[in-house]
Amino acid sequence: MVLMSDSRRAVFRDIAQAPYTEWPAYDSTPLYNRGSLDALQEDIRAVGQRWFKHDHHGSVENFVCQYPLAYFRFAAHDRYGGATRYKMKSLFRVFVLKELHGWEHETALVDYLDHRSDLYEQLAFETIPDQSTLWRSWHERFTADLRETVETAARTILIKAQNAGVAVPRDPERKLRHHDDDREDSDPDDQLVLKQAEEITDHVSHVVFPAFSLNRGGGCEIHENAYWSLQTYLGLRENLAANEGARSFVHESTRERTPLGHAHRDHIRDLSTEQIREMYRQAVRQLIDEVAETEEFFRAGIVAIDITKADPFTGDRTGHEDEIIGTKENTDEYAYQWATVQLVGNAVPLVLDARPVRKGETRKEIVEDLLDSAEDLVHVDNVLMDREFDSQHVLEMISQRGLSYVVPKRMQTSEKAQAKRLLQRDQDRYETDRKLHLGKNEWHKTTLIYRRKEDSEHDDHRQYSVFMTNRGSGHLTEYGYRWEIESGYKSIKRFMAATTSKDFVLRFFYFAFACLLCSIWRAVDLLVQVELTGEYEHSPLVTADNTLTLLKKETGIG
Repeated sequence: MVLMSDSRRAVFRDIAQAPYTEWPAYDSTPLYNRGSLDALQEDIRAVGQRWFKHDHHGSVENFVCQYPLAYFRFAAHDRYGGATRYKMKSLFRVFVLKELHGWEHETALVDYLDHRSDLYEQLAFETIPDQSTLWRSWHERFTADLRETVETAARTILIKAQNAGVAVPRDPERKLRHHDDDREDSDPDDQLVLKQAEEITDHVSHVVFPAFSLNRGGGCEIHENAYWSLQTYLGLRENLAANEGARSFVHESTRERTPLGHAHRDHIRDLSTEQIREMYRQAVRQLIDEVAETEEFFRAGIVAIDITKADPFTGDRTGHEDEIIGTKENTDEYAYQWATVQLVGNAVPLVLDARPVRKGETRKEIVEDLLDSAEDLVHVDNVLMDREFDSQHVLEMISQRGLSYVVPKRMQTSEKAQAKRLLQRDQDRYETDRKLHLGKNEWHKTTLIYRRKEDSEHDDHRQYSVFMTNRGSGHLTEYGYRWEIESGYKSIKRFMAATTSKDFVLRFFYFAFACLLCSIWRAVDLLVQVELTGEYEHSPLVTADNTLTLLKKETGIG
């Protein structure tokens, strides 16, 4: 038991030191309290994620017995008013144990405990409840929401344990469980899609949005949910600014009090860009935990890194020269710029992280920062970037991480000469090794691949594109996935609120929140597709507008 005590402390020390996880969740946001079942589910997921990675944690039953529940208030979910023989915490644990094994009746649970005296003592039972007591506790004492939480908690524990290679009593269902799973629709109609999307959107938003919080003092009359509701509302219509949106929101919201536009902006300005990024990463982590419990989520995958710019800035940028910077095109335009890392390929296209781009930052710093975030969230195999990242120092850094890359190269004199020779020989493809100088007699080894474009409008060397990769030509076909990030930017900008403010934090928050809404849309779409068809197709079944409307209408933030 000393060993278990030490290993448990190690797990919670790891959680305390994790930059994007707060445990218990009720203490991290005003959206939760000590009786919030959503917070309890989030806590079990967060602890389970780390618990089963410890060498001494090879039992799901030990997790059930050792998980701390002293902080949680079961009173709101206990339909018995008076004194009872068995405590809710012990009953909660024992029903999670029953669900882990998949037993349909309480008799099997009682028989199991009869032969495991050590187990029922750990569950804090002085005597084992009989079958009828357990039946009444489950059907009459536990609320429906608490019963659903037990089922969700058991499923989460099974999945986290199985992912860590720990033996489990049964294989978990890796999709959301609902009460109408007997349907036989092979080609779901629009009404069924919307019904399922509504239920899943509600669930996902309650998991994701608590990661966001404002720097407000206590005793505020307007609930923090109302601010996220307004921000989502601003994304419902193109070019809707905070003031106009806040005035319309007063009439469309069911809340008694809603924020004014200027108050909404002031609270956001009080945040820092790093606070926004931390909240974003925590929200995406929660989102990934949801979709990762489906077999259709491709955890190992390809990421694309890119930089997008806002609309050209035409005003006076005095005092903002480090933030409103020149664009990558050779023009006199200036704009705010943001960098992202996004899942592409067969994976659901989530934006894993977003960051501002300031004057003086190197491409290596930007890529390294975004890869740190991406690799903390998912397993990364390959990195795709456009030609503005064709720096030998960027490529060397990626290689040192053990990752592959595909990057188009800007054609210099030698590449143009080679392309001309290929044109003369009417050769469509050519590979050659190249050493790129890093300085101090250090070199980065890469492979240059020349590829002729089909139906090119040019009749000279410009018919060819040159790519650099450290894994051979087989990865070149994956570069076609990079177009998805451009498509993603169009969706993200569709979700952004309008503003003419030069405040850098406000601008970045609008962009980051739009990235989150876009990622929620794609996650909801994956979960709906899996629920209705058992498969995932990259083409969305749920529209972005439907997801935004459901977020505003049905969830805790709307």
